[in-house]
Amino acid sequence: MEVTLLGTGGPAGLPRPGCSCAVCACAVGVDARAATAALVDGTLLLDLTPGAAFAAARAGRSLGSVRQVLLSHPHDGPAVEVPAGLPQPARVPDGRELALLTGHRVRAVAMDAGGTGYLVTGPDGQRLLYLPPGGAPAGLENGSAESYDLVLLDVVGRPDALARLRAVGSVTATTDVVAVHLDHDVPPGAELRRRLAAAGARAVPDGTTLTVGVYEDVPDVPRRTLVLGGARSGKSVEAERRLESFPDVLYVATGGTRGGDTEWAARVAAHRERRPGSWRTTETCDLVPLLAQDGPPLLVDCLSLWLTDAMDAVGAWDDTEWASGGEKSLRERVRELTGAVRATRRTVVAVSNEVGSGIVPATASGRRYRDELGRLNAAFASECEQVVLVVAGQALVLR
Repeated sequence: MEVTLLGTGGPAGLPRPGCSCAVCACAVGVDARAATAALVDGTLLLDLTPGAAFAAARAGRSLGSVRQVLLSHPHDGPAVEVPAGLPQPARVPDGRELALLTGHRVRAVAMDAGGTGYLVTGPDGQRLLYLPPGGAPAGLENGSAESYDLVLLDVVGRPDALARLRAVGSVTATTDVVAVHLDHDVPPGAELRRRLAAAGARAVPDGTTLTVGVYEDVPDVPRRTLVLGGARSGKSVEAERRLESFPDVLYVATGGTRGGDTEWAARVAAHRERRPGSWRTTETCDLVPLLAQDGPPLLVDCLSLWLTDAMDAVGAWDDTEWASGGEKSLRERVRELTGAVRATRRTVVAVSNEVGSGIVPATASGRRYRDELGRLNAAFASECEQVVLVVAGQALVLR
């Protein structure tokens, strides 16, 4: 089964008409995208968009053999002209199944938001799932898991849809996940590819033909990642974004509750509201046992607070205690942690502060903390497949 993507952009395309944002300004060449539409084996068209016939011609395809046109969502704006000879577009009621003369079977999939998804099974049994913008399949927890060879969905706008599909086994390590309905939510080009790769997905230019079931060299999701950054740099958002398309994430908060500190409570609340509802949270600095256990991905936020707790425990703030065994004890704790990171079988994303580039602390204890955090970051990074530095909300891949 072959799928030609006549467009991969949001409903208004990318760039959006009349939009002056930086993303739209940069959306030129292969990063310019028409509204998403998919041509399956030349006979089934999923979503009819303006200029579909010209888009097909540019891709070396024709709409002359199309026998069914299905719409996944209402199209805003002027009415789309149906090219001569093309069947009238239709939407299939949820749960209804069509059997096409070409040997394809199509089932309408209910969404949790407006629109209809389509499961297309080809004559050879390969399975394609096509979802509308802003939608995720509804009722997955009540049905049997169906595995798909290719999934086309709004990865950027609804990463939780991908998480739900993974949770029930519909998306596996062999599923080709391609992002469509791409809007100006993320920068185009290399940054878009980086973010999608972290989610185990990819983007392709308009006009690309995908062969369903063929192996694609998509980068593996890094199993261990360290995200560094300064205060309010966006490092926690970057870390959370890396796991939002995976189910059952365990968020490990190392800062505790700090009873009576209203400003800290507000920070904690803001972080909690930003996380997907399916994530669980535990407040602990005892990271080694968690890393040793099998289980869902861990998001550790953050190592700098873990270090504060460890330095408290060994008496690092007192020069006498530090010299008489505190330093040695801290080194051992760091070795235990990095050894656990090396041996862990879990997916881990850890956040830490980068404080070595700022003002030199005025106190000896402050300088000691700065130095030890630098050593911890370096040791932890050496055990990670990927290390990212976030500056002004922009992620720079160091490894």
